[in-house]
Amino acid sequence: MIAVDARRLLGRIRELGAVGRDSEGRLIRLAASDTDRQGRDLLVGWLRQAGLDIAIDRVGNIFGIWQSPDDAGQAPLLVGSHIDTVIDAGIYDGCYGVLAGLEVIETLKASGFSPSRPVAVAAFTNEEGVRYTPDMMGSLVHAGGICVDTVLAALGTDGSVLGQELARIGYAGDTEPGFLKPHAYLELHIEQGPVLEREGVPIGAVENLQGISWQRITIDGVANHAGTTPMSMRSDAGHAAARVITHLHDRAKGSNTPMVATVGTMRFEPNAINVIPSQAVFTVDLRDPDEQRLQAEEAALAAYLDQLAAAEGVTISVERLARFEPVIFDIRIVERIEAAAKNRGLGVKRMTSGAGHDAQMMARITPAAMIFVPSAGGISHNPREHTEDAELVAGANILLDVVTDLAK
Repeated sequence: MIAVDARRLLGRIRELGAVGRDSEGRLIRLAASDTDRQGRDLLVGWLRQAGLDIAIDRVGNIFGIWQSPDDAGQAPLLVGSHIDTVIDAGIYDGCYGVLAGLEVIETLKASGFSPSRPVAVAAFTNEEGVRYTPDMMGSLVHAGGICVDTVLAALGTDGSVLGQELARIGYAGDTEPGFLKPHAYLELHIEQGPVLEREGVPIGAVENLQGISWQRITIDGVANHAGTTPMSMRSDAGHAAARVITHLHDRAKGSNTPMVATVGTMRFEPNAINVIPSQAVFTVDLRDPDEQRLQAEEAALAAYLDQLAAAEGVTISVERLARFEPVIFDIRIVERIEAAAKNRGLGVKRMTSGAGHDAQMMARITPAAMIFVPSAGGISHNPREHTEDAELVAGANILLDVVTDLAK
């Protein structure tokens, strides 16, 4: 049974993880930034060393394609993820899947394996959605879920324009997004949750992925003096926002479903210690693996906001930022992941992904599935994000086996 080169894979993960550090040592490779360019340059160099054909599309998605004489006219098997990061990130999220995909191709080439179809690895643009929205942008464009020109005109949190920034860093390709029509898509990822570690299971066969609803809520009240305005005479946008947070937390915690709710950003106006807030702007992230339940939670929040506006004497408006339905992955690929784990003597668990991934976009156009490996403490989007080396290698070997099976 062949295996990946553990030293090469782990070395590349750490080398890429050192790219994009700021003066405080934080890892920050936001999409289309200078540090993103550095990471992309390193990846493209490795793709070239592996002898892969490189394609870059108009939204900056990077593809390394292994063609062989026996695969003419066949749809390619695609593996991948992303290499952009959040602010103050860990080194595994996304990057592990891309580098493991490259490692699988190199291992198969070195073994003399002749695939019956091309095998390609992708690094999708702006999966994290920190600088530009929506998240999972590159894979969404590739799957035809959003117009290319709309994405290229996206405004960043710093006022930049994505298309201009991609051109500036040298990654505005000339290939049309969606040019590669996959036979199937596989994504290897750290779990970003505590389940596998808690249960002592080394491999997750991801069978579905939660639906995601992102909204921005604006509450308008009246600014007034914090000391002279009686509590009964206030129109306090800050207090109304706090009530929304508490409502969401209590509803999710009291539910017997997997639904989760998060208020991740908030700002007040005028944001002064002695002034009642005239405005509160915050985001709500709702997730559930069942579409009907997710719709019910959205409706429940809307009804609560109507009641709250009347009770607090405020005005509330809502903007939808992103909405993705739950995804059910291809059962045949999930079963192949389970079989590969058992063949290598590894425990495996079918599971739901609580986070969004490029795989959910690719599932719109091709059979897709994901492989998870444990995350220490369930920590991710954090410099303390960690997965043991042996677990990383084990996951890469499962990816190797499933790719071998699908590419025969």
